Amino acid sequence: MENSEKTSPEQDPIVPPVEDPVVVSEPDYEDPELYINRELSLLRFQERVLAEARDSSNPLLERIKFLGIVFSNLDEFFMVRVAGLRQLARIGVLEFSADGQTPAEQLASIRKQAHSLLYAATEYFCDHLVSKLSKEGVHLLDYAALNDRQRSFADSFFDEYIFPVLTPLAVDPGRPFPHISSLSLNVAVEVRTSDDQVSFARIKVPASLPRFIPLKRSSGGVRKDGTVPHNHYFVWIEQLIIANLEKLFPGMDILSAHVFRVVRDAEMAIKELEADDLLETMEMGVRRRRFGSVVSLTIGADMPKPIRDFLLDKLALSHNDVYEFDGPLGLSSLLSLNIDRYQLKYLPYTPAYPQAFSEDATREGMFDTIRRGDVVVHHPYESFSPIVNLLEAAAVDPDVLAIKQTLYRVGRNSPVVEALLKARRNGKQVAVLVELKARFDEESNISWAKALEREGVHVIYGLLGLKVHSKLALIVRREPDGMRRYVHVATGNYNAVTANFYEDVGYFTCDPDVGADVSDVFNYITGYSAITQYRKLLVAPVNLRESFVELIQREIDHQKRGLTGRIIIKCNALIDKEMIQMLYKASNAGVEIDLIVRGICSLRPGLKGYSENIRVRSIVGRYLEHSRIYYFENAGDADLYLGSADMMPRNLDRRVETIVPVSDAKLKEYLRFEVLENYLIDTERAREMQPDGTYTRHHKKNKDRQHDVQEHFMTQHHS
Repeated sequence: MENSEKTSPEQDPIVPPVEDPVVVSEPDYEDPELYINRELSLLRFQERVLAEARDSSNPLLERIKFLGIVFSNLDEFFMVRVAGLRQLARIGVLEFSADGQTPAEQLASIRKQAHSLLYAATEYFCDHLVSKLSKEGVHLLDYAALNDRQRSFADSFFDEYIFPVLTPLAVDPGRPFPHISSLSLNVAVEVRTSDDQVSFARIKVPASLPRFIPLKRSSGGVRKDGTVPHNHYFVWIEQLIIANLEKLFPGMDILSAHVFRVVRDAEMAIKELEADDLLETMEMGVRRRRFGSVVSLTIGADMPKPIRDFLLDKLALSHNDVYEFDGPLGLSSLLSLNIDRYQLKYLPYTPAYPQAFSEDATREGMFDTIRRGDVVVHHPYESFSPIVNLLEAAAVDPDVLAIKQTLYRVGRNSPVVEALLKARRNGKQVAVLVELKARFDEESNISWAKALEREGVHVIYGLLGLKVHSKLALIVRREPDGMRRYVHVATGNYNAVTANFYEDVGYFTCDPDVGADVSDVFNYITGYSAITQYRKLLVAPVNLRESFVELIQREIDHQKRGLTGRIIIKCNALIDKEMIQMLYKASNAGVEIDLIVRGICSLRPGLKGYSENIRVRSIVGRYLEHSRIYYFENAGDADLYLGSADMMPRNLDRRVETIVPVSDAKLKEYLRFEVLENYLIDTERAREMQPDGTYTRHHKKNKDRQHDVQEHFMTQHHS
């Protein structure tokens, strides 16, 4: 009999137990731990600049310059960023940063990191660079170290040039505490008067005189290579003043003298809605800037407590606003140390004239070149001259009818502005947007605005509530086949001086769609326009943010369909929360992302479950990396954009920015595989960002495998 089991009708079949479904939690993109504080990230950038000052492979005077840049950058940081946070903390605003800190908490974090950075920079200068300069014949001497001949010369210099300029200001019931201007060096003096009273006086070190007072030069011995180096001797001006105080306070006992320095709030609150004349309002704001509230006080470590407390009381500061150092203050003045010792500097570099334009030797040939095809120029490796040449050609060409341009930072003695003035004198229609709100360039821009207006140029000062940060030039030319618009779109300013040490990209085209878009942008700036879509340009605050979101989302969609997603972004700063979240989502979808961010980066790379496919590097070197390039692979049909905008809320929402697509396949390939790729393989200038926000530098010991991206471009453009 067959033995088999049968299930009776009354029995339920055996069903395996049902397990609870696995719930995959959606990543929390609002978690503060995903973001690096923007202020602390900016201080990290200053650490990378300081690293260049420490790098012995850089020429010595260039290391001094890097150190001066650190102090100059930190001055601006306190004038703008710290000042803003102090205002928020003072009025009790509980506005949280992306990483979850209140303004007061951020100020505490900043103080700790900034003090450490300033201390390290000052110490490195005093303990290392001063002696290295001395070995090379550049002597920055303390007054106490001068020999008799040097002291006699220095004192005579004081009597003739410094003493007549100084104005000692006593502080007593009849003479109130004087205004201390921002960034000025000051000497606090304690004197005992004839009636045996101890009184305070302040002397401002005149900014019109050099910080480093030159003493007589001498020649050193003959070197092994046969050269005879000149020895340069300098004494610090504040020490020379202190050594001669008895001439300023005759008959008084000088009890003590101590140097101090303040930084004031540099932000100008411009009430544009109430301003009948923005030019006049900006001029008033520039004048008032030096009277902004004090943000920080820097003193020597040996300043007695009574003087310190007296200054704190008069400046309305707390002890948390004091930074003290054992060394010279205000070392941003190192940028003024100009010495003709070229063996201690970078070898001179002359930018190459772009090959595309070299075929046309005449300025008039510029138009022919652009008609043949779009042109990309990479500064400072390639010359800024084509921009000036194009404008000068337009200024004298009888077929050019109009020129329109935005000017953000042009500097002094600008050949760009001179070309625009020449165009107006030749009867061209010239319209120029001069952005008066370009921070720290307001005075220069006001001056140029007035000069242009005097010649009859249509000058626009900016838009209500928005800065115009776009870098645009438009030339309208009458040609046999009709009107043609020639356009230059840039990542950097129309400044012929900074173009020699800022890395930027310029794009020349006469593409009809781009030309029409640029015309629309100028109409938006100069008139009234409600346009919401452009043919090719991405424009903030109109469509740039949503376009970036769509471009990133497209890479996510490609990756999900099994295609390769790839994003490369080169910019100066990445702090916009929505953009960071989109990049996190793209990384989680498997999109490979490389970010080349020079300065602030609030995104954390390498976080499991968020940014494992994201790499962040910062390039710091001889030239200031400044270009903005955005690459999206688009499943093999790549899109590449360049322009003026970083991934910051102010660029996407509160400025007029323009990003242009590069249409020409060869130029797109050049920017992707020659420009961006060389940044990604750099071994000498690159610092790799770690998940905690620190940066590591990986030098290749094998010289055959070393790759310096800036040296590469310098060599390539002269090969």
